[in-house]
Amino acid sequence: MKRSKGFTLIELLIVVAIIGILAALLIPNAITAMQKAKQKGTMKDITTIGTALTDYITDNGVAPAHDGSYTVNDPIYTSLVPFYVKTMPTVDKWGNDLLIYTRDNCDGVYGIQYSGDPGNDEFVVASNGRNGTAGDINYNPQDPTAGLYIVNNMSDFDNELVMWNGNWIIAPRTYTSATSSSS
Repeated sequence: MKRSKGFTLIELLIVVAIIGILAALLIPNAITAMQKAKQKGTMKDITTIGTALTDYITDNGVAPAHDGSYTVNDPIYTSLVPFYVKTMPTVDKWGNDLLIYTRDNCDGVYGIQYSGDPGNDEFVVASNGRNGTAGDINYNPQDPTAGLYIVNNMSDFDNELVMWNGNWIIAPRTYTSATSSSS
């Protein structure tokens, strides 16, 4: 009697169990890494737009007027492209609209409050994060670092990314307080 070569049912079950355990361990890390890449890519895009706006204001003394999302046909876009920035995204890496507020349109967005006239050189560039809704975190002028958060879980990718006049006011922290106090 000739014995056929192959795997037994027990061997196959062990291999499937090992693959299942590895997948359970690796897939959440891969998903988190993908979200972090989208967050960092969106931050890079916001920084690029902020730099273009700063250059425009330096040359013209005033920011182009705008309030909210934009398209490639809007004056804010045509004012910056292609002279101040070669290309400018209109959506973040999650597919949600990027937002630009300039001049007095900055007052009241993301917790920013002015006691007087905001001026013509003010601007805010923002993404409402993965969920696309505002209000997860607001800027607090009494504690300017309160808008900086640590990414600990998937829901933290829903938080906004907000740059005001070239400075991050709502964004992920690059360090923890324990790290900064021990250095």
